[in-house]
Amino acid sequence: MQRVIVSKDEVSVVAAEVPQPGPGEVLVRTAVAGVCGSDTHALAGLHPFIELPYAPGHEVCGTVEAAGPGVTAVAVGQRVTLEPFLPCWECKQCRAGRQNICERLRFFGCAHDQGGMAELFTIDQRRLHVIPDALDWRTAAFIEPLGTPVHAVGLADGVRERTVAILGAGTIGILTLQVARAAGAKRIVMTARSAASRERALTFGADAAIDATAPDAVDQVRDALGESADVVFDCVAEQSTTDQALALVMKGGTVVVVGVPPADVTIPLPLIQDAQLRIQGSATYLPADFAEAMRLLESGAVDVSAMVTAVHPLADAAAAFADAASGRHLKVLLSA
Repeated sequence: MQRVIVSKDEVSVVAAEVPQPGPGEVLVRTAVAGVCGSDTHALAGLHPFIELPYAPGHEVCGTVEAAGPGVTAVAVGQRVTLEPFLPCWECKQCRAGRQNICERLRFFGCAHDQGGMAELFTIDQRRLHVIPDALDWRTAAFIEPLGTPVHAVGLADGVRERTVAILGAGTIGILTLQVARAAGAKRIVMTARSAASRERALTFGADAAIDATAPDAVDQVRDALGESADVVFDCVAEQSTTDQALALVMKGGTVVVVGVPPADVTIPLPLIQDAQLRIQGSATYLPADFAEAMRLLESGAVDVSAMVTAVHPLADAAAAFADAASGRHLKVLLSA
């Protein structure tokens, strides 16, 4: 069996033993696995929570190959995707139904001994979702990343008839745009550093796309919205976008931190207090978010047909990571 291993500045495909499913686990044969921004950040040594080397692949879909004792949630032959975080199921957060912020959280494909960029892997049946027949493999590969903006929009208390700014026009930014549009946002303006990314944002339905590096970017976004933003989704999460987000949001508004920050940032606490702003972290998703992601994809409310811009076989994982890190692609997939 082949699997991918990521070390600092190196992506390797190595031979590995076929894992055996234990009680409550299934063996899954990978069909497709997406290269996430967190993977390319980890490769560059910039991810704050991933230790190198690691086995990547958390945006993954495949077919159940075998089942261990006690498996009842899925059957051999079913197509599945997975929630990659691995909760303890026992801590305060897990008992409250917030397994995504488990106090002893591990993460398949990031902080675990297995990942989905492999021919086969084992996973707890409780992490699996059966893929609807209407979704092909490429579309199903977006269920996991789409869960992130679905969760973020929910944490913002919805966006219906509200003005929205989205900082960053990568995969998560574009998916956040589509989720916010489907949820009834009044007007959506995006920012991005490159002209190609701004053009992409407009193609996918943003009302305007502003150069994030412009000295007056905040004023331009506010002008394009016609007012300050009710909600800002920061899909980059570094100092420059934190500053812009807080400058964009209206008094009493909300900034949702969707991207994984590469480092600490500073915030103007007097402004947070005086303007009664809310800074809301958004950590992955929950089962209901996966269900909503599948509904959005099935209904066509979120259209990902043009989002896959490169596909590589598992043996060419290094090329897939290079494409994903290049800035020229929106979503890169590995096909096992």
